[in-house]
Amino acid sequence: MSEERRRGHGSEDMIWELRNPDGAALGLEFAKARMASHRVVLVHAAPSRLNVTVRTVNEHLIAIGTDLHAQGETPISRLTLDDLRIVRENVWPGDGDIGLPVILPGGEVGLLRSWWNADDGSSWRWAIELSNSR
Repeated sequence: MSEERRRGHGSEDMIWELRNPDGAALGLEFAKARMASHRVVLVHAAPSRLNVTVRTVNEHLIAIGTDLHAQGETPISRLTLDDLRIVRENVWPGDGDIGLPVILPGGEVGLLRSWWNADDGSSWRWAIELSNSR
């Protein structure tokens, strides 16, 4: 995957808010993640329905995805910014996804470093890199 496809919207950090619309009056927060600007991100163990809002850290709205349904049973969803909307695909990550950010439940963000899955989807093995600074 090209760096141009991965990154977008300048160098300002983005806030990705992911909510499960199937709980409470306004849904339940699944993850709220801050990361460098990326056009494509992966999400681990996302709920079957997902509402997503992406903003800059200065609250400028970048894109919205409402009622994004999982298509297929995989542990990873790929979210792609497509102008002002967000597109969701449930995927088995491939070589082109290596290096992409992965949002974990709760909002921690790692980078996908490797992925393997059985052809029938019965098992998988993956590695992510987590790092932090103050």
